[in-house]
Amino acid sequence: MGHQLGDASAPARLAAPDEGIGRDELALATRNHGLPLEALRYDITPPGLHYVLTHYDIPYVPDDAPWQLTVAGRVRRPLQLDLAELRAYPQVTTRVTLECAGNGRALLTPRPVSQPWLVEAVGTAEWTGVPLRLLLAEAEVEAGAVDVVFTGADHGVERGVEQDYQRSLPMDVALGTEPEVLVAYAMNGAPLPPQHGSPLRLVVPGWYGMAHVKWLREVTVTDTPFTGFQQSVAYRLRQESAEAGEPVTRIAPRALLVPPGFPDFMSRARVLRPGPVPLEGRAWSGRAPVTRVEVSTDDGHTWHEAELAPDDGRRWAWRRWRFTWTATPGEHVLSARATDGAGHTQPLDQPWNRGGFVNNLVQRVPVLCLEAGETA
Repeated sequence: MGHQLGDASAPARLAAPDEGIGRDELALATRNHGLPLEALRYDITPPGLHYVLTHYDIPYVPDDAPWQLTVAGRVRRPLQLDLAELRAYPQVTTRVTLECAGNGRALLTPRPVSQPWLVEAVGTAEWTGVPLRLLLAEAEVEAGAVDVVFTGADHGVERGVEQDYQRSLPMDVALGTEPEVLVAYAMNGAPLPPQHGSPLRLVVPGWYGMAHVKWLREVTVTDTPFTGFQQSVAYRLRQESAEAGEPVTRIAPRALLVPPGFPDFMSRARVLRPGPVPLEGRAWSGRAPVTRVEVSTDDGHTWHEAELAPDDGRRWAWRRWRFTWTATPGEHVLSARATDGAGHTQPLDQPWNRGGFVNNLVQRVPVLCLEAGETA
């Protein structure tokens, strides 16, 4: 009997009630990484600390290798652009917070078996590139166009389907100015690192990370909705596997706090001493600007208003917040929750879905405050 792709590619599944993290999930976790939460102190995340999720292999693209971006499909003037030609277009730099759509997945019960994120799958960078709308304008999109499909150079198999990584955006989003989608070639003022999509990637402010196609090589305008695997099978909100589900799109509001004190090596449990403790963190939303952050120091029983940093006009980037807590000896659980201008607030009880997506349950940080004068 011949071997099939399915022999190397397991179907989606849920973990059994007492099933711990398996070798397959551990293997994913070694390839991908989250933001160390102490790095929330940086306004702009250094590339090596920014979260990374790579579906397949990171393509090897030597610095001197030629690279072309094709813009084709339902357009009157197809384009083939090398990197020098792309850099000749008007340049835009936008500070954008990216978050993986599966952030928080490992906290769900039952746990969808996939990349086992806790809450650290986030980062903020300044992305520089060409507005996508300028390329589409030059290519002259034909009447009746519906979607724009983006193809990356990463290739693999998922749930038995061999594929290039592909995602699409609706025409109005692709052509929009708020947010303005970028074909980016720089991160924090330097060429894109390999793990972040070198030499080209898509940046879609306000959308979860699956939309930000890395190693971008093709932009294709279609007159029918795109139904590729990453669009119609993956990244859907479902209760049952047979459902079509709702698509994952914009980032739900979230606040994270920098764990205070100092950590235990193995457990990451936090230890601190009594007295005033400055709490700080970041909050963001892809749906509307963050307008409020609240902090709880008693596991969500009571909430206190945090001080938000002044609005600096960077709509698509996280916003700093601060709160001073007077710690007393004992065990405490710290949390923060964000509310955006459209009234969306983080839940205290997370709704469940089979893919483990859009999980913006409030963060819980247990801390041990020592008795006065006690040493750790």
